[in-house]
This record gives sequence, C-alpha cells and structure tokens, in this order.
Amino acid sequence: MVLLLTNDDGIDAPGIAALERICTDKTTIIAAPRLPHSGCGHQITTASPIVLEGREPGRYAVHGTPADCTRIAIAHLTQTLSCEIDWVVSGINAGGNMGVDVYISGTVAAVREAAFQGIPGIAISQYLQWREPLNWERTQAWSAHVLEIFLQQPPEPGSFWNVNLPWPGDRTDLPELVFCQPSRDPLPLSYSQAGNAFTYNGNYSDRPAAPGTDVAVCLSGSIAVTQLST
Repeated sequence: MVLLLTNDDGIDAPGIAALERICTDKTTIIAAPRLPHSGCGHQITTASPIVLEGREPGRYAVHGTPADCTRIAIAHLTQTLSCEIDWVVSGINAGGNMGVDVYISGTVAAVREAAFQGIPGIAISQYLQWREPLNWERTQAWSAHVLEIFLQQPPEPGSFWNVNLPWPGDRTDLPELVFCQPSRDPLPLSYSQAGNAFTYNGNYSDRPAAPGTDVAVCLSGSIAVTQLST
C-alpha cells in the first residue's frame, strides 16, 4: 500500500510530521505545500509553473496548493518513483473542518482531488480551542486509530472520508467514532470595522450544532466521520 501524505498547513507543520510517524510501517510519498495554504479551498495553479522542491527521497515541498500537491503526485511523482498511489491522507490539520468548512478547506480539497482521480482519501482535522495548547501525541494516537480502521474501509467511488477529532483536553480515553451527516448551517458572520476595513471575528465555537451533524458530534467529544461526495 502506497500512501500520499499531504496537508494545507505546510510541509513543516507538526500535523504532517505526526502522520509520517504513524505511517512508518507503510510506503509513503510526502508532497505538501512549501508554505501554509489554510483556507485556500480547491484552488489550483495553471497559469504559472509549480516548483517541486525535493527535501529527501520521497519527500517534496510543492510551491503550490494542497490540490496541486495531489495532482502533481498523481501525474508526475508516480512516474518518477515507479509506483501507484493507493490512498491520499491529508492532515493532521490544526483546526476543525466540519460542515461548510469543507468548501473552504485546503486539507479537504487534497482528498477531494484524489476522489476526482479515482483514488480513495481521508482528511483528518483536529478541532482546536482558542489559545489552548494542543497535545499532539494524543492527536497522533487518535489519528492512528482512525487510519487503522479506514485504510481497510474505502469510501464509495467518487467520495472520501472527512474525519474531525474532538478537543482532547486532559482526557486519556479513546473517543467514540461516530458516523454522521455534515452540517449545512453557515459559519457565524461577524466583522469588526475600522473605516473601510473589515476583519472577520466570528466565534467558530458559536456555530450552530444541529443534532446528528459532524459539528454536534465533534463538539460533544466524539470523533466525527462523514463520507462526502465530490
């Protein structure tokens, strides 16, 4: 099994380092943005060259977006490395990607692009609490559990798994894994104004959490899993 690991926080982010540690027993290709691209959605680069920076064998910093990373890996790196990609795993994102976030998220776009190309994918995101430090070891352990399950459970063709881990806090137990529906409620719309300049200051945790949705499941302390279609 060959896994493509990518993200939208950048190749030097702690989340993708955690994924690499989880997958040491598997064949991996790492192709991630050289710089953070959080919130870039499914943006792709077509009007300018995409520079591929080899860091070490099988590990590349891509001067582009998360969707670019998936496309370059499928179109080019598979030929260079003489392999085929069986799964694309994106994350571990520092911040939730629930509900309507999936239209904004570069993390999710990387696996959506994989689904377009007929390759199964999993996006993993860690919900954060404002200004609270994250225990990456716990996040890594929970993500390892997720991958152990879902790498044996491909989504339906043309779809992908979107996984959101709850805030770990001081808990040591393994949260329940809950299949649910994505929230369709909007994010809070709130801006502070200074003259003609507006700065978004909506409180992410104040978003609607309809029962049975990924937002409600994750914020209540369980691992929220949705199967999303392209």
